[in-house]
Amino acid sequence: MAPVDIGVFIPIGNNGWLISTTAPQYMPSFELNKQIVQKAEGYGFDFAMSMIKLRGFGGKSEFWDHNLESFTLMSALAAITSKIKLFASAAILALPPPIVARMASTIDSVAPGRFGVNIVTGWQQAEYSQMNLWPGDEYFDYRYSYATEYVQVMKDLWRDGASNFKGNHFQMEDCKLSPRPKDGIKIVAAGQSGRGVKFASEYADYNFTLGSGINTPTAHGQATSRLVEATAETGREVGSYVLFMVIADETDEAAQAKWKLYNDGADADALAWMKSESSKDTKADANSTAKSLELPEGAVNLNMGTLVGSFETIASMLDEVAGVPGTKGIMLVFDDFLNGVDNFGQKIQPFMKSRQGKV
Repeated sequence: MAPVDIGVFIPIGNNGWLISTTAPQYMPSFELNKQIVQKAEGYGFDFAMSMIKLRGFGGKSEFWDHNLESFTLMSALAAITSKIKLFASAAILALPPPIVARMASTIDSVAPGRFGVNIVTGWQQAEYSQMNLWPGDEYFDYRYSYATEYVQVMKDLWRDGASNFKGNHFQMEDCKLSPRPKDGIKIVAAGQSGRGVKFASEYADYNFTLGSGINTPTAHGQATSRLVEATAETGREVGSYVLFMVIADETDEAAQAKWKLYNDGADADALAWMKSESSKDTKADANSTAKSLELPEGAVNLNMGTLVGSFETIASMLDEVAGVPGTKGIMLVFDDFLNGVDNFGQKIQPFMKSRQGKV
């Protein structure tokens, strides 16, 4: 079995990725994320990524109402790590591409060759309308053409130190950048729709795919195959990284008991808010992030693929994930991140055939 990369999607927002009042409740902080990333680096994780979220979903759990900012957090983490790759997320409606290009170049000087930018086109209108930055619902139709121009401007600046790009959305006039990154900046996407996958195949180095279902580790195969087909047309190598939540314990029964507890505490008000926001893209295709987030009642895990079981069971299922053709890596979230990273490093990873030779 070919070795697979492992990463952690760090909890930049409160309570991580469980929309529940009975899941672990915590606030985001630099100290928490520092401990998580340093532990992850010690266990041989290949990368860590942080999202950008500008408005939460409320409810009793105040889900994602409390968030750090991605670039400033990753810059701080870059200074206290030495090997792990770090990806920050750019809300492209909120930041001009030359500014993001300069921020990325700065972080590259802190962590040469270890930094990348995740392109967030934006699906939650309320994040941007609160700042009068939402361009109107027609943006749903052209957001990937907007993202294409955005990335091209950054690549011009990183490669040449100047850009005179002229497009429909951005016009540069002898725009300058120096110093340039010495080792290149990786571009990360999370395209799920047909247009999103096409964008990733043309401009990204990695594309994140959502796992799906409960204990169905190979269900992402169709999504990964779409990326493989798209990159065959562009002739570019783009790694498919799959997102899964891990809920593990000493036994399958103990892990299932935790999963039941979290579902019993589902935050109905926060779920309703999220469903309302994700349904505003009325033309979203069936594979898009917006459609996947139109959650059924009681879905506390943002409808992402979730693996529930003993440490040995989780290791076996992660090997199944890794065995799906086209899968380059797996990005993990945990119900309890500090314990989760420790349990992965000490009790799950040693049983994974797909990590032999990587650690």
